[in-house]
Amino acid sequence: MHNSEGVLSGTALIAGWAGSITCTAIGLKKTDTNKIVRTALISSAFFLASLVNIRIGPSSTHLSLLAPVGLILGWSAFPAMLIALFLQAILFHFGGLLVLGANTFIMGLPALIVYIIFGKMIRSENKIFSGVMAFIAGSLAIIMAACLAGVFLGISDRNFIEAAKLLFYAHIPLALIEGAVTSFMIMFLRKTAPEFLS
Repeated sequence: MHNSEGVLSGTALIAGWAGSITCTAIGLKKTDTNKIVRTALISSAFFLASLVNIRIGPSSTHLSLLAPVGLILGWSAFPAMLIALFLQAILFHFGGLLVLGANTFIMGLPALIVYIIFGKMIRSENKIFSGVMAFIAGSLAIIMAACLAGVFLGISDRNFIEAAKLLFYAHIPLALIEGAVTSFMIMFLRKTAPEFLS
């Protein structure tokens, strides 16, 4: 869901930067120094997963791991995503520096929301329940991100509303894939590295 440079209006850019700066500041404050390596590792996974972009009008879609990033990092997801998206912008020209705030907010907010809603559920003693909740979290994060991207496009230019609808529909199959990947990752971490979900 990288928005390209020159697509979003000044209002959308300011709103994106305001939201991202605020949430990143909170995330940095809440980041435990003992978990910096974990944050860097998850940021790297997010960076790699979202490198493969498929263009959809003025935006794009890709595997993103939004829910795993949120479920593992919580508030630290914002600084982790900001760094990854910044590196993608300067190294590969995905998105851009002006839209960095909006792109970070579009991806960071759903990650944070699934952490708040599903964070405790995925640590349930019932493994099946945990896996199902992880699937829902993964799917929901993508749907929320697609809706947020649509909102940013819609407030920038009414002509982008049709593109925003196309973007939403294109993310429905991706949401199912992300749900399955999230469920697999959470179940794997429960077995091999449960401290990642603490």
